[in-house]
Amino acid sequence: MCEANAFFFKNGREELILESVDLVEPEEQEHIRLVSIFGEQKIIKAKLKSMNLVNHKILFEEF
Repeated sequence: MCEANAFFFKNGREELILESVDLVEPEEQEHIRLVSIFGEQKIIKAKLKSMNLVNHKILFEEF
């Protein structure tokens, strides 16, 4: 599988946003839409910090 877990990076720690993310799409005004393989969706206001697909991890930082 190619999905990854999405996290916020805050205060030196990672906080889980959504598991099994399959789709990451930019939205208006610095928002990003995340969709899991189960159809769950979250829209976050964040910027991409890093993405490591080998380790199935996407890190975001809040604005």
